Amino acid sequence: MTPSPAVPDLPAVPDPSGLRRGYHPGRFDESMLAATWVGQFRKWFADASGPDSGISEPNAMIFGTADAAGQPSSRTVLMKGFDRRGFTLFTNYGSTKARQVAENPFGSLLFPWYQLERQVIVAGSVERVPQAESDAYFRSRPRGSQLGAWASQQSAVIPSRSVLTERLAELERRWPTGVPVPVPPFWGGLRLAPTSVEFWQGRPNRLHDRLRYRLIAQGAEGVCWVVERLAP
Repeated sequence: MTPSPAVPDLPAVPDPSGLRRGYHPGRFDESMLAATWVGQFRKWFADASGPDSGISEPNAMIFGTADAAGQPSSRTVLMKGFDRRGFTLFTNYGSTKARQVAENPFGSLLFPWYQLERQVIVAGSVERVPQAESDAYFRSRPRGSQLGAWASQQSAVIPSRSVLTERLAELERRWPTGVPVPVPPFWGGLRLAPTSVEFWQGRPNRLHDRLRYRLIAQGAEGVCWVVERLAP
């Protein structure tokens, strides 16, 4: 009988149930809100992007999607733009997130700005951005990122990392320095158009402030949002 391999000692970890910290006595109420969710997000994004925020990637956001059967998945991605139309990111259209959006065109975003004791939570529909917008952003990317978009068949199972390095070397020979890298036909942008945008501010005793802009009407006469306070 072959003896079982020795199990290495696992590091000791604290009991998660005992991990807690208090939040500062901040304040966030209706009188502090901008007229629109875009304006309010701009204010908080400016705070998160400031040199003293301690946040290294303020545009990092958790993007949640689900397939046609409702099976969810999430991942951290980078926001590359926002305006009244919504929040934009770019990806391989063969990736898990893009395939799920094609099956079930709804998603969520979470901006986890822990250092500021803030979150922004967004829900809405997702669609592809116009090709011209994807092309313009691709051309702004560093050359290495452009080649990387071609090299990776995102979310596909691969036998080893050498698949990527060999593919990248092949692409560098195909498009040497000085030769423009074309936009991959399988790559582009997604935009989440919000129907709700919640601004969450940590408060003492877990009695956090949660103020949400919620879309209640949209038509030829424009859009109508309401602001609601949610219980923490």
